[in-house]
Amino acid sequence: MKKLVALLLACMLILAAVAAMAEPSGTVMLYSSLKEKQLVAIKEAFEAKYPGIVMDYYQAGTGKIKTKIATEQQAGQVAADLLWVGDASDYLTFKEQGILEAYVSPESEKVPDAYKDSDDLYCGARLVVMGMAYNTQNVTEEEAPKHWKDLLNETFRDQIIMTDPTESGTTAYLVGALVNNEAYGWEFFEQLAAMGTELDSGTSGTHNNVASGGYKVCIAVDYVTQTLESQGSPIKFVYPAEDTIAISSPIALVKGCANPDNGKLLYDFILSKEGQEILVENNLLSVRDDVDQKGASVEEIAKAAMTVDLQSLSDNSDQIIETFDNIFK
Repeated sequence: MKKLVALLLACMLILAAVAAMAEPSGTVMLYSSLKEKQLVAIKEAFEAKYPGIVMDYYQAGTGKIKTKIATEQQAGQVAADLLWVGDASDYLTFKEQGILEAYVSPESEKVPDAYKDSDDLYCGARLVVMGMAYNTQNVTEEEAPKHWKDLLNETFRDQIIMTDPTESGTTAYLVGALVNNEAYGWEFFEQLAAMGTELDSGTSGTHNNVASGGYKVCIAVDYVTQTLESQGSPIKFVYPAEDTIAISSPIALVKGCANPDNGKLLYDFILSKEGQEILVENNLLSVRDDVDQKGASVEEIAKAAMTVDLQSLSDNSDQIIETFDNIFK
C-alpha cells in the first residue's frame, strides 16, 4: 500500500512538473511608438492571460526606436522580440535590413490582405488616421479646417503646430504621402512654413499645445486627439473630407530574438479579438473585420483614404526628411 501511495505521489509530481513546463514563462520585449496608456492596457491583459510571462516594453517615437534598432543591430543583436511602430514603409526598410522573422499568426486571417506583407514578415495591427484637430474654445466647427489646404486660411496664420517628422513615424508618413501627391507636393509644405507653422518634438506635445489653447489647430493623430477629448480637453479631431491619411501600423517578430515563442504569443494576442477590443477601448482603430469601432468606420476611412506608394516612401525617406528640414529650418 505504501508503495502504491508513493507511486501515485511520484506520478502527481511528474504531471505537475510537466504542466509547469508547458505553461509559458519568461519575458517578452516590445519596442513600440504607442502611447504609454495603450501599452499598459496591452501589458495588463497579456500578463493576465499568461501569468508566467512578464511583458517589458520600450516606448518612444518612431525616430528614436529606429535609432535604437540601428545601434543594437550594429552591436550584433536587437534586444526587442517584437516591433510595433508607425507605418508599413518603415517595415520595408527593416525587411531590406534582414531583421524581421516571418510568422503567420492564426489571428491574421481576420486582418485584410491589404494590411499584410506578402512574405509574412509583418502584419498591420491597428489603423492610425492622420487629420486635423482644433481647439473648440478658439475655433468654431464652421471655421475648423475640413481639407488639408484649409490650413492655409489666414485665420490660422501663426496658429498651426505639427510634430517634427524626424521624431514621429506617422507624421513622416503624412509628409511623404502629401509630397508624392500632385495636388499638394512640396509647395503645400512651403506654404505651411510661410504660415508660421511651428514644429513640436513629440506627438503628445503637439496635441497638448492645441488642447491648452497655445495654438488653434494642428496636424493630428486620431487616437491622441480623441484621448484628450475623452479626458475633457477642448480639442476635436477632423477627418479630412478627402485624401485622409490612413496608416496600418504593423507588428513584426525580430529575427534571432531572445524570446521567439513568447514573441509569437504576444503577436497573436495583439491581433486577437480580445487584444483589438482593448485597443478600441483606448481610442485606437482595429484592423479586424469583427470588432466594433468607435468614431468613423474602417469602410468610411478607406473610401476617403489617399493611395500611398509605400516603396517610394521607404526609398526616399531620408531625402524627404532632409527637404522638409530645409523648408522649416
